[in-house]
Amino acid sequence: MQTALRVVTVIQARTGSARLPNKVLLPLVGKPLLVRMVERVQAAELVGTVVVATTTAPEDNAIDAICHREGFLCFRGHPTDLLDRHYQVARLFNADAAVKIPSDVPLIDPAVIDKVLGVYLRNPDAYDYVSNLHPPSYPDGNDVEVMYMGALERAWIEAERDFEREHTTPFLWEHPQRFNIRNVTWETGLDYSMTHRWTIDYEEDYAFIKAVYEALYPHSFLFGLDDILALLERRPDIAALNAKYAGVNWYRHHLGELKTIAPAQTRSPPQSPPPAGGRSAPPQSPPPAGGRCAPPQSPPRGGREGTPSPAGGGGPGWGPPGCAPPQSPPPAGGRCAPPLHRKRD
Repeated sequence: MQTALRVVTVIQARTGSARLPNKVLLPLVGKPLLVRMVERVQAAELVGTVVVATTTAPEDNAIDAICHREGFLCFRGHPTDLLDRHYQVARLFNADAAVKIPSDVPLIDPAVIDKVLGVYLRNPDAYDYVSNLHPPSYPDGNDVEVMYMGALERAWIEAERDFEREHTTPFLWEHPQRFNIRNVTWETGLDYSMTHRWTIDYEEDYAFIKAVYEALYPHSFLFGLDDILALLERRPDIAALNAKYAGVNWYRHHLGELKTIAPAQTRSPPQSPPPAGGRSAPPQSPPPAGGRCAPPQSPPRGGREGTPSPAGGGGPGWGPPGCAPPQSPPPAGGRCAPPLHRKRD
């Protein structure tokens, strides 16, 4: 499918995972996990410009360096406001549509990416947000979300709650009365979203993903969803490696706030038993009398920290060199945009 629309696909990545630090740097058949992930995304036909969006934190210099070495575009932005990161990348490239793909899905099938993008691109005036997640049906780890630029900008301006900024898209799919939303389901009619976990957050997930790559990559470096399912049918021992975490996702922390997510769409991780003869960890110290500790300061939303710098330099900027610098952010207090008006079919 050929399209004149400017599409930018953003792969959000950082090293500071609480449950599995440096997970995007873990090796997969000779390269960091992030590299294998980007290779699969780039193999899709409709993704347009692919950009790794990491943070300005010093520990993410490693991601900047990988991108520079591999020839990937790398944007460095707000550490916790991923909605801002996506918006700034899309604005820099004057995108008509932005695609969100997390960096913790290194088994994502390029054909699934193209299927979701194809639904949007065949009728872009009809939709503000297209995904395969609301509700999900594919094995967990094939996440694709496509946003019309005007809708992304509206979310960037109006989203206020922390989880709306951190997870980028909730403001859109939580307001179906405001945005035209389309969901893409797995053509098999099956729902493996709560039973097949192909994403990475825990050591067991890495063991699973590593085993899949070592079994399939030597035969076909772009093995697909059906290849993985066939492998798991032959090797139930691989499927069992992270089965205890199937269905675990971030929704569980916000069920009281999310209007469109049902309790059946999430679960909590199993509790690890404490070591014999004692507690698993000492209790945390209480906050100082009179109030909570002050949170660290964050840069204001709507702009990048610092100035552009070449990739590999450790500061905010782009890599490899040659990309145009981002536009200046709007003036303080002036993040206004015209109302969202779409042509409807």
